[in-house]
Amino acid sequence: MTQQGYHSSYPPIDDYAFLSDCETTCLIAANGAVEWMCLPRPDSPSVFGAILDRSAGHFRIGPYGVNVPAARRYLPGGMILETTWQTQTGWLIVRDALILGPWHNNDQRSRTHRRTPMDWDAEHMLLRTVKCVNGTVELALSCEPAFDYHRATARWEYTGKVYEEATAVRCDDPSAGPSLVLTTDLRLGLEGREARARTRMKEGDEVFVALTWSELPAPRTYAEAAKKMWQTSESWRQWITLGKFPDHPWRNYLQRSALTLKGLTYAPTGALMAAATTSLPETPGGQRNWDYRYSWVRDSSFALWGLYTLGLDREADDFFAFLNDATTDENGKPVPLQVLYGIGGERVITESTLDNLRGYDRAIPVRIGNGAYNQDQHDIWGTMLDAVYLHVKSRQQVPETLWPLLERQVHAAIANWHKPDRGIWEVRGEPQHFTSSKVMCWVALDRGAKLAELHGQLRHAAQWYEIAEEIRADILAHGVTSEGVFTQTYGGETLDASLLLVVLLRFLPPDDHRVRATVLAIADRLTENGLVLRYRTETTDDGLSGAEGTFTICSFWLVSALVEIGELQRAKHLCERLLGYASPLRLYAEEIDSRSGRHLGNFPQAFTHLALINAVTHVIRAEESHGAGNFRPANTPANQPG
Repeated sequence: MTQQGYHSSYPPIDDYAFLSDCETTCLIAANGAVEWMCLPRPDSPSVFGAILDRSAGHFRIGPYGVNVPAARRYLPGGMILETTWQTQTGWLIVRDALILGPWHNNDQRSRTHRRTPMDWDAEHMLLRTVKCVNGTVELALSCEPAFDYHRATARWEYTGKVYEEATAVRCDDPSAGPSLVLTTDLRLGLEGREARARTRMKEGDEVFVALTWSELPAPRTYAEAAKKMWQTSESWRQWITLGKFPDHPWRNYLQRSALTLKGLTYAPTGALMAAATTSLPETPGGQRNWDYRYSWVRDSSFALWGLYTLGLDREADDFFAFLNDATTDENGKPVPLQVLYGIGGERVITESTLDNLRGYDRAIPVRIGNGAYNQDQHDIWGTMLDAVYLHVKSRQQVPETLWPLLERQVHAAIANWHKPDRGIWEVRGEPQHFTSSKVMCWVALDRGAKLAELHGQLRHAAQWYEIAEEIRADILAHGVTSEGVFTQTYGGETLDASLLLVVLLRFLPPDDHRVRATVLAIADRLTENGLVLRYRTETTDDGLSGAEGTFTICSFWLVSALVEIGELQRAKHLCERLLGYASPLRLYAEEIDSRSGRHLGNFPQAFTHLALINAVTHVIRAEESHGAGNFRPANTPANQPG
């Protein structure tokens, strides 16, 4: 990943742990330092940003002078990170969590929450507990925030009786927030922008540190802290127990992916973020650095495939409510569907660069915002309607409140399907007639017609089926080569991994010769060391320079597509390889460097985890039904036939 002879001070992207309480997220490096955290929302400015600049803020707790832990894991079934440390004189165990507790807005309603309140709620607290289990260990704490993406300096002051509490605010404007309160049973020292503590722990000693950014009280004793850890563990386990996970060696990958998708949801609105970070590079040291802390309609709709597959469909209700909010104005009047939204439903997401940050491993520019929000991408209506169809099929009825939204999306697809766009990959070159966008417009009409049938709108259904057939005929006439291979653009020859969706979305049946030809062409000619590229950058005008890694979602799509065309052994072999590339904590970024196996791009990536769920489920279901003739694609809800 880095130049030869050059030693990076940045941890590998796949070495980070991911924590979430569904309102805030953070990334923790292997050395115990929180290196990415934005408050109060995941798309707010960072308070710890060392992942993008080593001086942009961190919060570390661990043994003094030791940076490599003996082991790290998530406690099973949840989002609590456990790090075990060995020093020359003893052993420590550190547990980290973003705390969940019983619903707390009981005196007045939440100002941010627009969805139905659940039993559990974020407590706006990062809690870190430490236990010495053997010998003696020197423990060191360093909390050094850097507000507003390292553009505002922090100032600490004591706010407790003695040394147990301190508060950090912005020097330039203390009221600009957020205020960070550090509460602990250690003795804090304040040194400029850093709060520090050091102590010698012996076997049986236990300490805690809580970082809070709201009015909710922090724990005052280790016993209170341990109780909050237990509550958090309990809330995650109650959620994951709702899922249907096969009794299979790959079960743990499915659970971790489901938990990651849940962790990327923003509970107050129901939005689902594409990833927790901005500007982690797709090309080492390059310029393909984007802000993914927003809700893409496409990513979110596909993510629902993954959650439906596992029987975790409650998140879908919240996401459709979010979409309904986003596509109506304050007076309830409809507004067009966009490619992406802010997680609070914001429609304008202006892109800019942070030139004060050096970038992860010298990859610049660091971007915030995302200019794709106002692009024309004609696949969005199809991905949304496909997700709605899955959602509704398990209930056998279209909610009355949802029908006007669905009808608008079908009409948008009808009005736009014959126009060029920027495609599923958001290329920044000139708009073109992308074949996969046309396929998704077909999906919009096909699923729209099926939904109209369920809703008793038979005249609409007949009309939309007719237009779907018109789109299909157009695609087969212009988007397929003489060898029967689907191409990236009309009249072109370039391969594109998004055309694996032709079979996964049932545009053509798996036994169609064009499906087989396309899947095998991508498997044989659009791969590097067996892993799939989105497209070859030298044959696609995407408006950028430099190469990129293999796109992990595309490799998982290939697994599913190989299963569909009967290549089960080849699919299983590729799936095993891809699972082998998982991070030590079974997380995935957007891309994998096929030579080094290093992860590239924003992390963790919702798109990758949902494709993992579908690919793994495809292989497991195909193995179970091999020869039985009852294979169900992975994006079919658990209680539905294919």
